[in-house]
Amino acid sequence: MINHRLGQTVLSYRKKNGMTIREFADYAGISTSLISQLERGQANPSLSVLELVARALNVPLFTLFIHDIDTDSLISRKQDRKKVYRENSDHIVYDVLTPDFMKAHIELLMMDLNAHACTTESHYSHDNKEEIAVVMRGEAYVELEGIEYFLEEGDVVRIPPNVKHRFLNKSEQSNHILFVLTPTLV
Repeated sequence: MINHRLGQTVLSYRKKNGMTIREFADYAGISTSLISQLERGQANPSLSVLELVARALNVPLFTLFIHDIDTDSLISRKQDRKKVYRENSDHIVYDVLTPDFMKAHIELLMMDLNAHACTTESHYSHDNKEEIAVVMRGEAYVELEGIEYFLEEGDVVRIPPNVKHRFLNKSEQSNHILFVLTPTLV
């Protein structure tokens, strides 16, 4: 049963990467027949083979053995959410909304930005993440590569990787901004 689950995990990762068995075998340095047997749960691979598989899939070795989903971890209760504070914790609080944050491939954050505050004095940029921000309440300014844009409630901004950005609240009221960050495909 364990070999079958491992095989399904390898198959899933391989297909997600858009590789045929032959392409994957060549890339990993493993025979095509061993990959086929592994994916069908008929092989008992050595640790060195599993390390080659994980390296070729660009995933940590342990992820090949994560099979069971703890459905309780898929719910994020408001009272249990983690808070992230930026440089000035008096003005900026991020609520981590993503259930099972460490295993998710997406980050969902809600930012409370107080009146007359900004996210940082300098700028952020994310190397391998694309970001979408939605003004859920209030109004804000987003600065993209040094140019400010006014955003009203309901407005959305897409921030590609490596774009310097920050958010400013020039109003008298705090605002809420929802962020969705996802890794870009390499």
